Amino acid sequence: MRAKPVLLQRDIDEIISKCNVCYVGMVDDSGLPYVLPFNFGYKDGIIFLHSSHKGLKIDILKQHPEVCVVFSADHMLRSQSEQVACSYSMHYRSVQAFGNIEFVDEREEKIGILNILMANYTDKEFTYNEPSLREVCTFKVKVKRFSGKIFGYVK
Repeated sequence: MRAKPVLLQRDIDEIISKCNVCYVGMVDDSGLPYVLPFNFGYKDGIIFLHSSHKGLKIDILKQHPEVCVVFSADHMLRSQSEQVACSYSMHYRSVQAFGNIEFVDEREEKIGILNILMANYTDKEFTYNEPSLREVCTFKVKVKRFSGKIFGYVK
């Protein structure tokens, strides 16, 4: 059985809403792939991320802002026969988002990004002090193209 493509934006949004983590793939100067897990926020087709201002990922993203962001949910191991190894498969729903990283330094937009990001994990409201805002690097991915697959589920 092959995975079925996810074509509707509402289905893509639903899969993303089930995820706690996304995986951001990027490529360094030597052409090596580099993939990291991120906490994220998502709203209106835009993925919001944050990290420290320093590190390899920031160096790569400043040079090569093209990314692929992967979301995967509803994992369930199934088998047709418990005694046959090759009959096992993993049911899942997944989304890939392709776009470019845009760094956000403007204070109010940065606060908005942090609020969207935190809303993915809690209903609490937050205020942010100036040292915290200076220390956090916020960025967003305006998605150019989504693709998705569903395996083992009707929808």
